[in-house]
Order: sequence, then structure tokens, then C-alpha cells
Amino acid sequence: MSGDFDTTLFAPPGGFSVNIRDLSGGNGAEPVETVRGFPSLLQANAFARRYVRDSLERCRAPKLTPDEVLAAWFAFGEDAEVVNGEGQGWSSGAEIREFAEKRCTDPEERNWRVLDPRRHEDDAPGEDEAEDEA
Repeated sequence: MSGDFDTTLFAPPGGFSVNIRDLSGGNGAEPVETVRGFPSLLQANAFARRYVRDSLERCRAPKLTPDEVLAAWFAFGEDAEVVNGEGQGWSSGAEIREFAEKRCTDPEERNWRVLDPRRHEDDAPGEDEAEDEA
């Protein structure tokens, strides 16, 4: 086997990033937030997909048709896009219609928080905790 292998799954220095966009237009075309530090493209893609799925489900109201759910998401929801110069990141356009047509019944499909690299920042003991242990 040669030394050539696909490195697109491995993060560039600093990791992959995901831009969060407010579809209501409050921030124009600029992201309202950029989540940085994903160690792999797979994790960044999964985070973006779950984030969008959760956003769309929060826009879903009883008795809305799939088109109405989609319209609500475009008016009030948030989109997520993997920042990757290679164009290999997940895009909501690939699945958003399917999301609108089928209600999410598995809470794990909406659990973007478990993949959020920022959660590790909260796991580290703070200065106050370190002082309490001394």
C-alpha cells in the first residue's frame, strides 16, 4: 500500500468550522456564529446536520404541511454550513425537504450539543474549583 491516503476527513490546523446563519435575515448574509474546532469533517458534518434538523423541528407546528414547515424554517430558522475550501461539507439543501416531510422521532438526530467542541471548554475545571480543592 502506498503512503497516499485521503486526508479530507482530517481537520486542517485548528479544526473544521461550522457557520450558523439566521435565516430571518437579522444578520444579513453573515453568520451569527462560527463554531470552531471540529477534529474531523465527519463530526463537523454531523453537527451541522443535527443543528439544522433541530432548528427545523423547532419551526414545526401542529397541522403544518411540509411546505409550510419549510416556509417557517426559511423565515425563522437557522442554517448551518461546514466551512471547508474543498466543498465537501454537509449542506442543508441536500436534506431539508426530507426533514420537512418527515417529523423527527429520534431525539439523537437533533442532539447537536453532544458534538459541539465548545462543550469541552465547560468540562475543564475553573480557577474557582481548583482553589476549592487546595
